[in-house]
Amino acid sequence: MAVCEACGNDYSKTFQVCTADGAVYAFDSFECAIHRLAPVCKHCGCRIVGHGVSVSSRLYCCAHCARTAEATAGAHLRDSVGAPASRV
Repeated sequence: MAVCEACGNDYSKTFQVCTADGAVYAFDSFECAIHRLAPVCKHCGCRIVGHGVSVSSRLYCCAHCARTAEATAGAHLRDSVGAPASRV
């Protein structure tokens, strides 16, 4: 059995997450993995689970937080992700 890196639970069904930099972590739930590995929004402090918004290397959970935090910088933000045109 492995011990969860976030909560310390000794659990028979842990799983490993390997990051791009080669680090390997053991977790007993996705909740613990998110708590340990997900980046934090620079405006509201919540964990970013999903795409988020990046402005000049600063990460935000949503366009609202990015606009609020970057209002004085005059950054242009795009809310949608470009999707390829569908073929019919």
